[in-house]
Amino acid sequence: MVFKTPILALALAALMPLPALAQDLDEARIKELVLEAIRQNPEIVMEAVAILEQRQAGAQADAQALALETQRDLIEHDPNAPVLGNPDGDVTVVEFFDYNCPYCRRVKPEVRALIDADPNIRLVYREWPILGEGSVFAAKAALAARKQGKYEAFHWAMMGNEGRAEEASVLRVAEEVGLDIDQLRADMADPDVADHIATSMQLTQALGFNGTPSFVIGDALVPGFVETDKLAKLVAAAREAAE
Repeated sequence: MVFKTPILALALAALMPLPALAQDLDEARIKELVLEAIRQNPEIVMEAVAILEQRQAGAQADAQALALETQRDLIEHDPNAPVLGNPDGDVTVVEFFDYNCPYCRRVKPEVRALIDADPNIRLVYREWPILGEGSVFAAKAALAARKQGKYEAFHWAMMGNEGRAEEASVLRVAEEVGLDIDQLRADMADPDVADHIATSMQLTQALGFNGTPSFVIGDALVPGFVETDKLAKLVAAAREAAE
């Protein structure tokens, strides 16, 4: 077992008198003292780990809050991101998603119910294809569908599609919603498509998201599946905070 310096320091601080800590000890002697302390009080390891985890969580929360503050305009008002619901709504809900994510498919009716019930919500979609080549193809096709005015129709159809999103299934859905496939393929190569996906990757890293779906609602960062009622409460809190 290898102990990092913070754990060594915590163990020594907890179990050794202060004068001893002030002495010059070589690394071998420090390790010997720590190992002896651990043998006598093994619970200090878990206590030290818990302290470190709390510190790391606090640092991560601070970094996320800073990213949200500095990147707010890009997150909510990127002109290269599709907007559903009310484009002039007073509260913006941002969803990062992947067409091959089962939880994204499960949350689809929750999100639709939210915007159907509240006509003042701007729903910003960020394509975040992290589940393989099929996800990347689907995201590019969805973004390319904007050129034909069919992003929303394609999006909802893809979210209702059974089975994995791959090139064949994506193109089948595209045909079903009336997209011109030749134009779609050409538009998938548009630099705006690649830029959108790259921006999603950058934002999710800054915000500390590690899976789909993930939401930004006001100052709340919400990872995972969320039911309509909770989404509505988060929207209400964001609306109140903005007043």
